[in-house]
Amino acid sequence: MGKIGKVLSFGLIAAFVFLAMGKGALAMDHAVQKLTKEGVGSYLADAKGMTLYWFMKDSPGKSACAGPCVEKWPIYFRETVKAGEGLSDGDFGTITREDGKKQSTFRGYPLYYWAGDKAKGDTSGQGVNKVWYVIDPAAFPPKM
Repeated sequence: MGKIGKVLSFGLIAAFVFLAMGKGALAMDHAVQKLTKEGVGSYLADAKGMTLYWFMKDSPGKSACAGPCVEKWPIYFRETVKAGEGLSDGDFGTITREDGKKQSTFRGYPLYYWAGDKAKGDTSGQGVNKVWYVIDPAAFPPKM
């Protein structure tokens, strides 16, 4: 094999490895996991361990958090969500918000981050204004 052939072969192998790794990383980014923390119990978190929340004023398929609310409670959206251990892919979906943005849902309810959480495992949004809560998949949606 000539010099050009070796370079092309190496390039193809490198491209394949890059694509294979990229696909795995992409799939990881879309995973939602169930974590447990003392004082909070079980809750949902993204692939990086950042806690996901729900807003009591939301209803299935509709977000009530808009404008300045979204600055404090950024929306969670992934084109597809891969359910982690103990969760079901069918529990996750997508809505289109009134502002035209897409948002991922769990059992129909929109998912959010809390701007106050800075690291994996932070749950400082739990109970904020008695309307923001972590999601315990075993007891969600809660009976109100």
